[in-house]
Amino acid sequence: MARKKGTPVRMVVVPPVEKGSTKKRLSNITSDSFGHSAKKARIEDKTDYSRWRLHDDESRHTWQYLEDDEAAKEWPQTHADKYFLGLPLVRASSASRQPYSCPPFADLSTPCLQDLPDLPTAQNPLDAVRNGLTFFEKLQLPSGHWGCDYGGPMFLLPGTVISWYATKTPIPWYYATEIKNYLFARAHPEDGGWGLHIEGETSVFGTVLNYVTLRLVGVDADHPNMVKARATIHKLGGATHAPHWAKFWLSVLGVAKWDIVNPVPPELWLLPDWVPIAPWRWWIHMRQVFLGMSYLWSKKWQAEETDTIRSLRNELFVEDWDTINWAANRNTIHPMDNYHPKSMVLNTINWLLVNVWNPYLRTNSLAAKAEAWASELINMEDLNTDYADLAPVNAAMNLVCCYARDGPDAYSVRRHRERSHEFLWVQQEGLLCNGTNGVQCWDTAFAIQTMQDAGLTQDPRWRPMLMKALEFLDRQQMRENVKDQAKCYRQQRKGGWAFSNKDQGYAVSDCVSEALKAVIILQKTPGFKTLISDQRIFDAIDTLLTYQNPSGGCSSYEPQRAGTWMEVLNAAEVFGNIMVEYEYPECTTAVVTALSLFSKHWPDYRSKDIRLFVDRAVKWIKSAQKPHGGWYGAWGICFTYATMFALESLASIGETYETSEYSKRGCDFLLSKQREDGGWSEHYKACETSEYHEHPSGSQVVMTSWALIGLMKAKYPDVEPLKRGVKLIMERQQPNGEWLQEAIEGVFNKSCMISYPNYKFTFTMKALGMFAHRYPDEKVV
Repeated sequence: MARKKGTPVRMVVVPPVEKGSTKKRLSNITSDSFGHSAKKARIEDKTDYSRWRLHDDESRHTWQYLEDDEAAKEWPQTHADKYFLGLPLVRASSASRQPYSCPPFADLSTPCLQDLPDLPTAQNPLDAVRNGLTFFEKLQLPSGHWGCDYGGPMFLLPGTVISWYATKTPIPWYYATEIKNYLFARAHPEDGGWGLHIEGETSVFGTVLNYVTLRLVGVDADHPNMVKARATIHKLGGATHAPHWAKFWLSVLGVAKWDIVNPVPPELWLLPDWVPIAPWRWWIHMRQVFLGMSYLWSKKWQAEETDTIRSLRNELFVEDWDTINWAANRNTIHPMDNYHPKSMVLNTINWLLVNVWNPYLRTNSLAAKAEAWASELINMEDLNTDYADLAPVNAAMNLVCCYARDGPDAYSVRRHRERSHEFLWVQQEGLLCNGTNGVQCWDTAFAIQTMQDAGLTQDPRWRPMLMKALEFLDRQQMRENVKDQAKCYRQQRKGGWAFSNKDQGYAVSDCVSEALKAVIILQKTPGFKTLISDQRIFDAIDTLLTYQNPSGGCSSYEPQRAGTWMEVLNAAEVFGNIMVEYEYPECTTAVVTALSLFSKHWPDYRSKDIRLFVDRAVKWIKSAQKPHGGWYGAWGICFTYATMFALESLASIGETYETSEYSKRGCDFLLSKQREDGGWSEHYKACETSEYHEHPSGSQVVMTSWALIGLMKAKYPDVEPLKRGVKLIMERQQPNGEWLQEAIEGVFNKSCMISYPNYKFTFTMKALGMFAHRYPDEKVV
């Protein structure tokens, strides 16, 4: 629905209070964080969910709370708003909260949207696809993409809130209220703690940071939930047992002293580029986090001391704060948080930095030079993304860096504050922080491909929806490389697509591939306009061809710049495979399928380069197959996810179950994991252990869809296992066409899970559509 006249265009630092309101409320929740007055911060039980609106400003998502009655009438909630908030879709909006569709630590099958009219019962898989699309089209946002929350990690929201508090950024009461509600909903029911992610076990990292977040937004220390969480923190050894990233944020606040943080010297940025450990060689997320972290560590900058900070010093530690030996606790970490223990090499380097480099060799002029170069790199990151930055972790750090460097009234600080709202998402549990500023391009590309596999791209019923999606991808293609590309160590991106949107601006190999496939699919379908010219398609191909590593495999943001031996310098402790780029089956297979599709329509463009690329990539894909026949997934859970993509890529070059031993083994692996009810179910522990784990809650529709897609792409000849899986997906579909949220679907860095809520639509419909297209006469139900 188009934005109504008179509604705000974009969320700013404090979402606007409309004029003429008879029910104005002062956004004074940040009385302690904004001005640090003695006035008690305001926080309430809940907000009126009928007043929340998701504003889609050309894929820039901001949730706005309309306190003015007239403004709320002029800007009615859309179906998408209500769905995300868990409100009924047809009744008049109610101020009351609805039951959760995905309650924490509870039954995951509880429906939340029971008010859409029932659709005709699906008689076959294609009917189920049409019912699903009837529901899914209601979630398409005005700019043509599909939005959703991208939550899961429990360390993202704390970084954002701490950065706001440290920079005296106002936090409206309605934000604070829903932050409180989300964190209370996600607390472990027995010990009151939080894990690394929403399904993870209680950890010091999660519990300390989220406890601090609740205190900063105004929750009293004597609240029963806080008492329980604090007891867990003390039982686990207190905040001195937190990992490196938590110690960093506590030091920024002044809750801990900087001596507890292992060295993060910005002088590493002064190393010549040829040095094997130079930061430009690190994985993009790691080096961007290190950038802001190193600047603040070097400055030893801390927020202004407040009553809340002084109180937290007493609440978080089991020792008396004034007697803590901070330096002696740099490497103190609870075993639960120590997923990737620091190596002997890193411990030795840290000892040398603390005892030799800092006191004797680190001159003031050298430190100033390093800080200046780090500051310039921060500026380039900010300007190249219009202050959206790569992700919320480095965005929060860069906000604090700009505040410390430029002062509270600087444009850099104001713009960071504005863009920080785009990471936030309001859903029926409360307000969370997404892993990026969205999944817009990624999910939209899969939605288009779903229609192709179902044979529905020429159905006039769905053409308006598809045309809007194509127009969105047209506008989101990145047409130029970033300014100062070489100077700021950025990868070529011209012609590519980001995971989220063009503002964020980081091309990713599989995101470029999936978006490119979607564009080609529609532009080669009769009746669709050609919005993206051949030259722009060629630009995308040119960029894709830069992602291949010497091994033949493809990485995510850029080719590998250093070997995996660099993990000896991994200081994060809670993550694995974080220091450098790796070859990923998902990325490599996506590029292969995109190049294969491209070559069918443009066989003469760089044909030799593409042939050599694909040959080498396929050899790597085959070499990455595990002895059991599956492939390890680094971005989805886990073997089921990657095996689907691997089988698809092999099929794109003509290798299927009947013609390829690799394809046959992949199919046999998937079939060996099919459950009695016809579904598939893999637990996130597989990502951590590299061994297949069954999910204790049973079959999942998303993983069942992944397995079916892989089998059908490989042309597995026996229809019976496929029918059983299709039947399960159809039975799980709700009368209104939707599927309910089940277990978490995504992962990064081996140990942290992340949500992809739209997968339960795109992949389920893709699997059903493929089956209907391939077996039109098979009766399933």
